[in-house]
Amino acid sequence: MAHLLGTQLLHLALPDRVLLDDVTLGIDEGDRIGVVGRNGDGKSTLLRLLSRERTPDSGRVTVRGGVRVGVLDQQDEAAPGVSVRDRVVGDRPEHEWASDPRIRDVLAGLLGGIDLDLQLSALSGGQLRRVHLAELLVGDWDVLLLDEPTNHLDVEGIAWLAEHLRRRWSVRDGGLVVITHDRWFLDAVCTRMWEVHDGVVDPFEGGYAAYVLQRVERDRQAAAIESKRQNLMRKELAWLRRGAPARTSKPKFRIDAANELIAGEPPVRDTVELTQLATSRLGRDVIDVLDVTAGYDGTPVLEDVTLHIGPADRIGILGPNGAGKSTLLGLVRGTVTPMSGRVKRGRTVTVRQVSQRLEGLADLGEERISDVVGRYRTTFRAGKDEVSPGQLLERLGFTTAHQKVQVKALSGGQQRRLDLLLTLLEEPNVLVLDEPTNDMDTDMLAAMEDLLDTWPGPLLVVSHDRYLLERVTDQQYAVLDGHVRHLPGGVEQYLSLREQQERTAEEPPAARAAAGSPDPAGSPAAPGLSGKELRDAQKELSALERRMGKLATQREALVSRMAEHDQSDYTGLAALTAEMSDLQDENDRAEERWLELSEQLG
Repeated sequence: MAHLLGTQLLHLALPDRVLLDDVTLGIDEGDRIGVVGRNGDGKSTLLRLLSRERTPDSGRVTVRGGVRVGVLDQQDEAAPGVSVRDRVVGDRPEHEWASDPRIRDVLAGLLGGIDLDLQLSALSGGQLRRVHLAELLVGDWDVLLLDEPTNHLDVEGIAWLAEHLRRRWSVRDGGLVVITHDRWFLDAVCTRMWEVHDGVVDPFEGGYAAYVLQRVERDRQAAAIESKRQNLMRKELAWLRRGAPARTSKPKFRIDAANELIAGEPPVRDTVELTQLATSRLGRDVIDVLDVTAGYDGTPVLEDVTLHIGPADRIGILGPNGAGKSTLLGLVRGTVTPMSGRVKRGRTVTVRQVSQRLEGLADLGEERISDVVGRYRTTFRAGKDEVSPGQLLERLGFTTAHQKVQVKALSGGQQRRLDLLLTLLEEPNVLVLDEPTNDMDTDMLAAMEDLLDTWPGPLLVVSHDRYLLERVTDQQYAVLDGHVRHLPGGVEQYLSLREQQERTAEEPPAARAAAGSPDPAGSPAAPGLSGKELRDAQKELSALERRMGKLATQREALVSRMAEHDQSDYTGLAALTAEMSDLQDENDRAEERWLELSEQLG
């Protein structure tokens, strides 16, 4: 493959440390590279060096003649007097850009619902980000350098961007380098990874999942080498004391070591233990939203919503911006009063939310982290273990030196981690997270997920980060058209529903009526199915959804029974475990059939 862009012995130092030390890299035709690393380790600086927006202290960046490099940085500027149309397509006549399928695709994927004549100064931060991304994607580039392109994009926007980049930058065309904390996006788009750390850039083959496996193996080898080195030093000391010559040998590692390393790993969460803890804190009844209609100023936003939150439920909430996710969270928190229906709460329920706006840190700017944390409890329960606030700080990436820093001096990601920590130290028994991943690097996201795995209570997460939702929640719900719908098929089902909505919305009313599908959420006629076959498939699909809902309720009740059961009664526990296995097998078969029917119905 032809070489496009590269670096030779790049060196860049800051006043307090070396950021990049003799880094040599190359980008070839067809490369799709994801960049990961801790906040502050130099990811964005590396992109600015590659784009030649910044000059290294030594070394150089080489670009093959004629190669065009497009850059998306983290700063979005709203120049006065410039419209969306001016920024994206410039002064080209409309017939020219409107006839270009690539430009139409970008406008539909990123700027649907945004008036092209609006001034940039009138846009929200998320809309402005989409405009700048659209401006870049309609251009002709050989290499794209993208810094956090998924910021402010919802799940559908991220899925569209991933598909667009896969189609446009195939294994034979152009080069792509992207920094993002969205791990699903990295897996969906990238074929190589760069990890920036400690002044170096380590390359890895494959997407994010492959990178994690290779990195674990690298760390395992490093630990093994260090252990052997220490053993050799002790032996060498003994030999020296005896006057014998020292002998050393190189360690050998098997190729399948990484697979062996993860083969014995337990599940990420002990469901029975967490349910037992949650039930002891909350009882069986937590929050039930029953036939609720809610809204503002007499206008309903959500209608006929029913949602049951049990003592150990871990729920992900999906939905487009403005669909009513915040209203649903308000019902759960008690800050929104239903227009009809009711919200039933357990007597001991205490709800706390970690929000996008970092409200918990508003008045703490001058205080030091250690002083703020010191006002809370001296211990915190993480699963079955008791840990101190200092240990929690370390788990979330705060070193001893960090703990003496003022809150206002923290980065955005550090403030978000501190806000989560302070919320946990308040010891609520229902936790709500609203877009918790903003400004966090992938290592800290993994640390946060590890901490949430020990959370012994109901967890509600609203996020556009697909990886996070699928990692920390067990079931997902969609807020669509004023209703809340369970998603047995998870994020894939949500994206399918949204695609159906958009297709139906684009059809003229007469066509929808002729197709017999006036409901935007209804399924269009599936190719290859007769009318009777289509009706039968839709009936079976509805029956399967009802059956999976009942199975979920039965599993929840069984988990509660297992948690309350005498732990010394092994015979009884074995019978309950067998019953749980049968329920899971039946649910797996139902989900498999549900997916088959969903594919048939398009």
